[in-house]
Amino acid sequence: MTQSTIPDVLMRTDLPLRCRREGKVRDIYEAELADGTGVLLLVATDRISAFDVVMANGVPGKGIVLTQISRFWFDMVADKLAGQLEHHLIVTDPASVAGLNRHEIQRLAGRIMIGRRTQVVPIECVVRGYLAGSGWAEYRKTGSVCGVKLPGGLRQCQKLFEPIFTPSTKAESGHDQNISFQEACNRVGAERMSVMRDLSLQIYQMGHEHAARCGIILA
Repeated sequence: MTQSTIPDVLMRTDLPLRCRREGKVRDIYEAELADGTGVLLLVATDRISAFDVVMANGVPGKGIVLTQISRFWFDMVADKLAGQLEHHLIVTDPASVAGLNRHEIQRLAGRIMIGRRTQVVPIECVVRGYLAGSGWAEYRKTGSVCGVKLPGGLRQCQKLFEPIFTPSTKAESGHDQNISFQEACNRVGAERMSVMRDLSLQIYQMGHEHAARCGIILA
């Protein structure tokens, strides 16, 4: 990439749309398509967040890369799990949004997702195939991760015998907290959590197999 093609850093948006909300990386708006369909517009900025702190400087084009990675996996999920799962993504073309001018459309190219408005289930679905991160810290203390008992003597980043579903809270602010599957069921219902768990494990397995085929990880 030459100096002339490096995109400017986009740290914040201020679009002429309703109900702007700002996350650590994404700006979210309520919008409409040309036919009047109500949607959510998610803009991936170039902000950097680490340990819930947003850094003063961003990385040029980071939001574009993030969006294209997400789009790749959404497309794969839609293909592999057709008939089992419908995701929120409708289109990624900013020209589809009513009320934006040409400059705004150009500025947003490659970094937005336009999705259906849905009700969020306040549970983060996490599947672990390797013992790392907060799972490793919890294992060292209790020998378990989110209530799932694991064999003794495992090493950090070791591959588990089979993937495990380890949900967490989806906090409005601050850190998410690891919880057991039973606690997740208590919060949002056992039937709903069973579906979410089973789909999460399928998606993980799909991603793991793809990464193995690409030589990114060992099968």
